[in-house]
Amino acid sequence: MPILKTDEPICPEKQLACGNGECLAKDLFCNDKPDCKDESDENACTVELDPNRAPDCDPSQCELPDCFCSADGTRIPGNIEPNQVPQMITITFNGAVNVDNIDLYSEIFHGQQNPNGCTVKGTFFVSHKYSNYAAIQELHRQGHEISVFSLTHKDDPKYWTGGSYDDWLAEMAGARLIIERFANISDGSVVGVRAPYLRVGGNKQFDMMKDQFFVYDASITAPLNRVPIWPYTLYFRMPHKCNGNAQNCPSRSHPIWEMVMNELDRRDDPSFDESLPGCHMVDSCSNIQTGDQFARLLRHNLERHMKTNRAPLGLHFHASWLKSNKEFKEVLIKFIEEQVKDNNVYFVTMLQVIQWMQNPTEITALRDFADWKEKCDVKGQPFCSLPNPCPLTTRELPGETVRLFTCMECPNNYPWILDPTGDGYSNNN
Repeated sequence: MPILKTDEPICPEKQLACGNGECLAKDLFCNDKPDCKDESDENACTVELDPNRAPDCDPSQCELPDCFCSADGTRIPGNIEPNQVPQMITITFNGAVNVDNIDLYSEIFHGQQNPNGCTVKGTFFVSHKYSNYAAIQELHRQGHEISVFSLTHKDDPKYWTGGSYDDWLAEMAGARLIIERFANISDGSVVGVRAPYLRVGGNKQFDMMKDQFFVYDASITAPLNRVPIWPYTLYFRMPHKCNGNAQNCPSRSHPIWEMVMNELDRRDDPSFDESLPGCHMVDSCSNIQTGDQFARLLRHNLERHMKTNRAPLGLHFHASWLKSNKEFKEVLIKFIEEQVKDNNVYFVTMLQVIQWMQNPTEITALRDFADWKEKCDVKGQPFCSLPNPCPLTTRELPGETVRLFTCMECPNNYPWILDPTGDGYSNNN
C-alpha cells in the first residue's frame, strides 16, 4: 500500500510516498497505470482513499441547475417543504424490447394520466440483441425515455467492473448509435446509462460518459436507510457508501448526474419484522412471491418516501418478472391507477426527475410545469405498421442469424461491437 498518512511529510509538496518510500507526483496515483516500482500507487483508489478523489459536498460551490449535493444526500432540492414536493415514481425496465414484452408495456402504461393531464411515462434501459427497433421507436414516440443498457450485455461481470475506457465507449456509445439509427431517434434524448448487472465501471465509465455527453448514470445503489437519497451530481463525493455488486464507484469529480437506486424495504410488516437487507431491483426482492406481498411492498415503500423527504421512488424491473406472475402485473397496474388519483404523485422518466430538480416547482404550480408538458398525451399511429424484419449475420457472431426489426432500411450486417452501424467493417481503402 502507498504511505498516504504520516506524522511528518516524507515527500515534497504535491508528491506522495509509494509503499517503498519512493516519492511521486500526487496526480500519478490512481490513474490506472502503475508508476511506483512496487505498483502501490494503484492499490488505494476507492471513493474514500483515492488521493485525487472528489471533494466533500460544498453547497456554496454547488448550485442548481448544474450541480446538486448535500452532506448526507437527503436534502430536498430548492429547500421546498416536503408536503409541497411531488412524489415522483420512476418505473424502469432493463433489457431488450421485443414481442415478449411489448404487450406488457402497453398494458401497464395504457391511458393512465398524471395529475397534470399528461400520460404516465417510464424509462427503458435497452440492450441491443433481440431488440425490436420499431417497437423502441413507438415507445419513444409516446414520450417514454429510451436509455442504454449496453450493446453486448456480456455475462461476465468482471468485464464491466474492470472495463477499459474503450470498452465502455464501444458498449454504451455504440448502443446509442444503434438506437438512434434503427429506432430513428434524432432528438438527442438518449442520454442515460445503466451498467449491466449494475456493475459500475469506476472513473473510466464516467470519463467516457462526459466525453460522449451522456447526462446521467442509473447503476449505483444506496443502502436501505430510514430516509432515502435524492439523485445527485458527481462533481462532489457521493453522499453514501459504495454499495452492492463488487462496486467500483467513481472516486473522482465528474459532471454527471447519478440517478441513485434507493434500496427497497422488502419486509412484510415493517413495524414488526426484524430488518432484512434491502433490494435494488423489484425482482431481486426474492421473498415477494404473491400479488398481496407485492402490493404491500409498493404501498409501504411509497409511504416511506412520502413521509420523509419525498425523494423519487424507483421501481426497477425486468419484464420477465412481471410476466412470470399475472398477479404482479395486475397489482402494478392497480397501484398506478390508485396513485395518479392523488394529486401529489407523478410517474415520470429519469430525465423528468432531473428537469424538476433543476427547477424545483411546488405541487400547486406543477400543472403548468413546461418541461413535463412535452409529449404530454400523444395520439396517432406508429411510424410504421409493418417494420422490416431484417434477418442478418455478422462475422462477430459466427453461425448466428439475428432478426433486426426496424422501420428504417435493413443494414448489410447485424450491428455489433466492431460494426455498430451494420455497414460492414471499415476497410483501409
